[in-house]
Amino acid sequence: MEYLLIFVTVFPALAGFLGFMVNQDSIKVYGIVVTFLEFVFTLIIWGFFDNSFGGFQMLTNIPIISNFGINFIFGVDGISLFLVILSAFITFIALISLGNMQNLKNLIISILFLEMTMIGVFLSLDMIIFYLFWELSLVPMLYIIGAWGADKRIYAAVKFFLYTFSGSVLMLVGILYFAYMYYTSSGVWSFSFVDWQTLKVPFGIQLWLFGAFFLGFAIKVPMFPFHTWLPYAHGQAPTIGSVILAAVLLKMGTYGFVRFLLPLFPDAVVYFLTPVAILSVIMVIYAALVAFAQDDMKQVIAYSSISHMGIIILGVFALNIEGVSGSVFFMISHGVVSGALFMLVGVIYDRRHTKLMSEFGGLASVMPLYAAIFAVIMMGSVGLPLTIGFVGEFLSLIGFYKVSWFLTALGGCGIILGAIYMLKLYRKSFFGVVTKKENKGLKDLYAHEICALVPMALLVIILGVYPKPLLFPIETSVKNTIETMYGNAEKYETKLFLEKVGNKGDR
Repeated sequence: MEYLLIFVTVFPALAGFLGFMVNQDSIKVYGIVVTFLEFVFTLIIWGFFDNSFGGFQMLTNIPIISNFGINFIFGVDGISLFLVILSAFITFIALISLGNMQNLKNLIISILFLEMTMIGVFLSLDMIIFYLFWELSLVPMLYIIGAWGADKRIYAAVKFFLYTFSGSVLMLVGILYFAYMYYTSSGVWSFSFVDWQTLKVPFGIQLWLFGAFFLGFAIKVPMFPFHTWLPYAHGQAPTIGSVILAAVLLKMGTYGFVRFLLPLFPDAVVYFLTPVAILSVIMVIYAALVAFAQDDMKQVIAYSSISHMGIIILGVFALNIEGVSGSVFFMISHGVVSGALFMLVGVIYDRRHTKLMSEFGGLASVMPLYAAIFAVIMMGSVGLPLTIGFVGEFLSLIGFYKVSWFLTALGGCGIILGAIYMLKLYRKSFFGVVTKKENKGLKDLYAHEICALVPMALLVIILGVYPKPLLFPIETSVKNTIETMYGNAEKYETKLFLEKVGNKGDR
């Protein structure tokens, strides 16, 4: 099992290369088999994972450019484990739900390469390798949006690329400078994140490095005011592109906050906490209000993603076990829910070639199974108790309550607003009488759509009722991260703040 993590990372890409030799008629089955095997491999990682240990496990180190400390270093902990599983699961389910499209072979191969980059981001512990996977993820998604998107796909693809690439360049500068600091401190070049955690960074330098890393991650999330690329990308992307973008790619930004910002720049995190929290609350409320004003179903879900990501960031900057654990769980729950919602919109778009709520009405009487699954997923989206969405939202807000009850109350308004705009979408689309003759003959879910959506709906209920299998390993690793943060804090005020919000003492 020494090289399991590297194998899991490169397997989709190797399968993608072999996919060029598969004929067009068999490529979808091939893609489903490959992604199913990848999902099984990620479950094997979980099977060998020690839930009681909060540090990195299954560490693998293969030298590449040893003189400069660049190596293939892979490791997994409770924070990254379920994001890896989510990446494999969503890719597998998305290919099952995929309908007939032009150039299907190229699309599926692109998805396999994208899966490799996503898993690589979550498993890489060498910062140069992490950065390479981070940047490489742009290429297949750019191609997917540009080649299979709607009328304005080129504009959306270019905007997506320019925004995210610009932030990544700043992060690269920060990575190189941090490596130089480690070299001046130890006399050895290293890009290993494990090594970097042992270095205490002066407060003044922390501020600049925090800014470089923060912008790279914030644009990916995307945080307000960098969010404008996301509605275009979702609106123009094909369904499978929107599913993977919302379910996994956005989580790369929030994962970066938890993985790198907290342990490496603790003083800067506390210093910038209030402005970041204010931006997050603006995200929650502003995006929810914009979502309410939309008639396009995809745009409603796109803006709801921005709103939910604001609550995740609040949980991250709670800087305590409840908040950060809740934010990591919310990343997973939002991945399941948002991915399912975009699949559901894709179902109706394939039948009517429109996503406007005004074009529907009375769908519950025509497509009862579709309406039932949509209702379950929608309840998960609005955070109904005993659904997957409630656990992460509740823990994130409870954690941040120790920091500021006022901002927590404002952030909590997003839950209420979310219920309003999602119930409005459901009422306009599913209730009432069928007013359009085109809707009267619509087919309910096909077999491949049922196979894709039913597991998602079951996860919404099962993990909402019993989240412990995920929460326990997440909390163990989050505790380890926060202890590293406390140990790396240079300022006494930072340590006092961390103690105030509940990070010290027995739990």
